[in-house]
Amino acid sequence: MISPGPTGWRDSAPLSQLPDQLRRAIEITPAAGTRERIIDITTLGRRTGRPRRIEIFFYRAAGRTYLCSGAGGAATDWHANLLAHPEFTFHLKNGIRADLPARATPVTDPAERQAVLTEIVADLNQPHDPGTIRPTRLEDWAASRLMRISFDDRP
Repeated sequence: MISPGPTGWRDSAPLSQLPDQLRRAIEITPAAGTRERIIDITTLGRRTGRPRRIEIFFYRAAGRTYLCSGAGGAATDWHANLLAHPEFTFHLKNGIRADLPARATPVTDPAERQAVLTEIVADLNQPHDPGTIRPTRLEDWAASRLMRISFDDRP
């Protein structure tokens, strides 16, 4: 469950503070398949304030964790919800199950967006995962909704 107004958030809370199993599940590499990238997130509805749970992919780039709307950059409810209420629950569900308090920060800096999206697209173009559509082009992802995720760093 999402707890309102948590304290102790940092923009890039170190994953090293998480138990090893959880840290490994989040620190995916380009060798990770589709299954390892799928999580659920529970956000609070921007209008209703009610919990909303969806399935989504997460990505690792520049040593951090991200949510991204994907090619095309269409508006998404999860993104709008996180803009209104940045605290959410990051649900690991493949291989290990855990519900982690997290916070989303929109990535608006053009240099960071370019660097992160470049890594995400390069990762998606790896030949390891037949479930991924290829080729994926960076220009198709330029307008993507992009959120950097930090995890609650309270002990």
